[in-house]
Amino acid sequence: MKVGQKLSAPPQQVPSPKNSEAEDGLWQKIFAVLYGAFLGLTLLKFGNPPIMEKWVTKPEGLIEIIFTYPWPIEWAYVLLIIVGVLGVAARKWYGNVPKRLIALPLLWFVWEFIAGTQSVDWSLSKTTLMHFAACAACFYLGVFSLSDVRQTGLFWLGIICGFLLVLLTGLEQHFGGLKETQKYFFTYIYPEMKEVPPGYMQKMKGERIFGTLFYPNTLAGAILLLLPPMLVVIWGWRERFTAGARRLLVGIVGAAALGCLFWSGSKGGWLLALLLGLIVLLKLKFRRAIKVGLIAGVLVLGLAGFFARHLGYFHKGATSVSARFDYWRASVQITKEHPVFGTGPGTFFIPYEKIRNPSSEPSRMTHNDYLEQASDSGIPGLLLYGGFVVGSLVWIARKREFLVDWHNFAIWLGVLGWALQSLMEFSLYIPALSWSAFAFLGWMIGKAVK
Repeated sequence: MKVGQKLSAPPQQVPSPKNSEAEDGLWQKIFAVLYGAFLGLTLLKFGNPPIMEKWVTKPEGLIEIIFTYPWPIEWAYVLLIIVGVLGVAARKWYGNVPKRLIALPLLWFVWEFIAGTQSVDWSLSKTTLMHFAACAACFYLGVFSLSDVRQTGLFWLGIICGFLLVLLTGLEQHFGGLKETQKYFFTYIYPEMKEVPPGYMQKMKGERIFGTLFYPNTLAGAILLLLPPMLVVIWGWRERFTAGARRLLVGIVGAAALGCLFWSGSKGGWLLALLLGLIVLLKLKFRRAIKVGLIAGVLVLGLAGFFARHLGYFHKGATSVSARFDYWRASVQITKEHPVFGTGPGTFFIPYEKIRNPSSEPSRMTHNDYLEQASDSGIPGLLLYGGFVVGSLVWIARKREFLVDWHNFAIWLGVLGWALQSLMEFSLYIPALSWSAFAFLGWMIGKAVK
C-alpha cells in the first residue's frame, strides 16, 4: 500500500444461507429435529386408521418394539404432546396470517366434536376425534412453530429416514419378503386368531406391496405426498455432495419410489403421479417445442405403463372401482338422511352395512374423505373440511413469489397429491399421511406471510 493511501472499510458481507440458518435458537433446533423425527416415525408405526385400533396389539420387548408395526395410537399422542410442548417454546405469532383460513381447522374440529355427540357409536367417534385433534395440532405447530425454523434440514432428516425405510420395506416385500410374511402368517398366526381385521386377509393373500402402511394404496399416498419434497431436499445438499453424487441419490430414491408405486398396484396413485409429473414439466422453463415433446412422452409412457400393469384388472370388471361407486352412492344417501350432524365421525360402515349392495366389498371407510365428512358429520363438516383443504392450497398457489422456490413448490405439490388422492381414498384417516399433510399446510401458510 502506498504511503498516504486511505484505508477503506472492508466490504460488508451479506449473510450466507449457512449463517442465516445459525440464527435458530436452541428450542427451535430441538423442536425441528423432534417434529421431523415424529412425522418420520408415523410412517413406520402409525399407518393404520384409528378406528382399526382394537386389532393393534402392544409390542412386548425391544425386538417387537423395533420391528413390529403398527404401534398403539396412544403412543403417538404422547409423543405429539411432547413435541407440542417444545413447539410452544419455539412459537412465533405472525399478525398477517390469513386468520379466517387458519381458523378453519379449529372450527372443523369443533363441529366434528358436536357431530360426535350425535354419533351412532361414540367409541368409534371418540377414537376418530382424537385423531382429528392431532391433525389440527400438527397444522398449528406448522403455522406458528415450524415456519420460523430456518434450519429445515434438521426437520427433514427424520422424515427422509422414515420414508427411505418405508421404501426399503416395500422393495423387500416385492423381492420375496411378502411371500415369506404370508407363509409365516398362515402357518403360525392365522390358526391362533379368533378374529381377522377387516381387509387384512385380502392383504395377506395378495401380491401388492404396502411397506409399513395400512394397505397398498396408503403406500401410494405416502409416495405422492413425500416424494416431491424428498427429491428437492436431497438435490439441495450442495454442501455435502457433489452434483454427480446428488444426481445419483435423486435417481436412486426416485427409482425406488416409482418402483414401489408400480408394485403397490395403486391405479389412482399411478395416474396422480403422472399428473404431478406433468405439473412439474409445466413449471420447468424449456422451449415450447421441447416442453410439448416431454409432456407427450411422459403421457405416452405413463399411460402405457398403467395399462400394461392393470389390463387384466379391467378385463375382470374393475371390481374395486364399482365398489367405490357403491360407497359413494351410500355416502350421499346417508348424508341426505342425516344432513346436519351425519352419523358421527368414523361411523360410515354402520349405516353402510344396512344399504350396501351385496355384490360390493364390505368397507369401513367411504374411500373419499370429502364424502365421508358429509356422511359422518353432515354438510357443515364437508364445507369446513373441504374449505380448509381447497382454500389453503389455492391461497398458497396465489403466492407466486413463494412457490418460485422449488422447495416450497415441491411441498405444495405433494400436499396437492394427497388432497387429490383423498377423492378416492381415506388418506385423512391415516395418521402417517394426514399429520404430515396438515403440518406441511401449516408450514407453508406461516412461511408465505413472513
